[in-house]
Amino acid sequence: MNIAELKKFAFAYIKTMRLYYAFITGIAGWIGVSYYYHITLTKHGLTPTNEDYFRGGVILTILFLSWGINQIFNDWLGLEEDRINAPNRPMVNGDLNVKWALALSLSLMGVAMVISWYLNPYSMIPMFLGFLLNFVYEYSKAWGLWGNVIFGIMIANCTVYGLLAAGPVPAPFLTSNRICVVALVALMNGLMTYYTYFKDYEGDKAAGKRTFIVRHGTDFARKAGIFGAFLPTIAFIFFRWMEWFPFKMSEYFIYCAVMTIFLQIWTAVRFYKYPVGPKAFFSNATNFRACACGQVTMIAIFNGQLALYLFSTTYVFIGFLFGLQDDDKG
Repeated sequence: MNIAELKKFAFAYIKTMRLYYAFITGIAGWIGVSYYYHITLTKHGLTPTNEDYFRGGVILTILFLSWGINQIFNDWLGLEEDRINAPNRPMVNGDLNVKWALALSLSLMGVAMVISWYLNPYSMIPMFLGFLLNFVYEYSKAWGLWGNVIFGIMIANCTVYGLLAAGPVPAPFLTSNRICVVALVALMNGLMTYYTYFKDYEGDKAAGKRTFIVRHGTDFARKAGIFGAFLPTIAFIFFRWMEWFPFKMSEYFIYCAVMTIFLQIWTAVRFYKYPVGPKAFFSNATNFRACACGQVTMIAIFNGQLALYLFSTTYVFIGFLFGLQDDDKG
């Protein structure tokens, strides 16, 4: 591979990673990392050391890159429908050498697994599950809403990974609060990917991917999307009512929650108005912000100031990175 080929490959690989998605896996995992430091340090009046910051930085680097690395496999498995939905993607139009891309992603996954082993061997369990579910997910799109459920569970593994990779978790590992957070992360991500299927309607239909939208049509699906926008809020209220999710709601949490609800409703309205066409594609900027900022709201439960910083940073950079994508077929 000469220099020109290397530059072309690097550009095509990075474009295929779709870095605006990095905040989905990154923030999902940041919940676990931040929570670990809360229960092991903050609650005891301790402050993180340089070693803690370095460890956290390594974990977050893995988490933010994990979407892009796995996206290579996802695009490879979805080439059939992408030839219709996104003919300008590097793997479809030939700009990205498939063998080199798969080899690089496999190598990076291997490095991440070795690092995770040294951080905490147990952290390899959610990492492996997430990697496996990425393959299952591509086929599960034909199972209606089960595809969205599997996607949500896949991303929720990032939260578990962040918690385990940060260090040994004090017993008990399973508590109602932790289960509720993971469930909400899974729900928000399942909802996020539901809306992304609108832009893929034609390709999924032609490829035989029987998503909910393909089965029931865009008219019914966009109405269901309005109802779906309220599901995370309904689930949260239910968890609180059942006393499974007790915590003091700070002004930080309330602010992030209210802004997230607005973004979720606005996402549903956008896809109701524009279920197909270029506007459906570009509506995903709001969709991704709603999901990632919803995850930030979980951090606001135990670290309000960090949540405010992350909320604004996430909102701005998802918009910036998505704005670099000016081709709805790319």
